[in-house]
Amino acid sequence: MKTIKIVCLVFSVVAVLITIVFFCWWAMKDRIVFGGESFNQIRWITATATPEEPCYRGAMAYDLQQHFLVKGMPRQTATVLLGRPTWEDFAEIEYDLGHCLWDVHGLRLYFDAQDKLVHSRIVQH
Repeated sequence: MKTIKIVCLVFSVVAVLITIVFFCWWAMKDRIVFGGESFNQIRWITATATPEEPCYRGAMAYDLQQHFLVKGMPRQTATVLLGRPTWEDFAEIEYDLGHCLWDVHGLRLYFDAQDKLVHSRIVQH
């Protein structure tokens, strides 16, 4: 009986530690995975996926979000900065980042009714 209690306690502690590690990684994922390179407009616009670099824009996405995509930026300014989007809708546009980690990712920009940037986020497909 005492052994079962110890095993349950150890299992509980391990489960809590794994949960903490997972959520810390999840909170820092954008910075870790998508923050390896400074934004370069020419490289961003001309980048294409290759077998050696399937996440062809991914490394610039975090820097772009933190330093260039300013809340209230007009949609036209964003498209001049980033080029033609991969996908667009009335209030959203998205730029393909490539096959990053285990899935395809994109940088999605959200705009209000006046075409001003509300926020951006890295999305997984």
